[in-house]
Amino acid sequence: MDFGLSWMAWTWPTAAFFVFIGACIATMAVWEYFVPGGAPRRGVFGLDTTRGDRLFISLLGSAFIFLGWLGLFGAPLWGPLGIAVVWFVFVFRWV
Repeated sequence: MDFGLSWMAWTWPTAAFFVFIGACIATMAVWEYFVPGGAPRRGVFGLDTTRGDRLFISLLGSAFIFLGWLGLFGAPLWGPLGIAVVWFVFVFRWV
C-alpha cells in the first residue's frame, strides 16, 4: 500500500511532515476564526509580528534546527525535536 506516495519517492516521515504543516495552518485558521487577534505585537527581537508571522518564524527556525543537527550529529532526531518544541514556545510567547 503506497497510497500514491511512490511517484515522488516520498517516505512516511516526509508525508507526516507535510501533514503537520497543513495541520498547523488549519489550526491557525480555526484559532483566528474563533479568537480574532490580528493586531501585531512587538517581541524581544523588536519585530511587529502576528500569529501567522510567529508560526512562520517557528517553522523556519525549526527547519534550521533540524538541518544543523543533521549536519553536526546525524540521527536520531529526538534532540532537535526537543529544541524545536522549546523554540515554538519561545516564539509564540515572547516574539
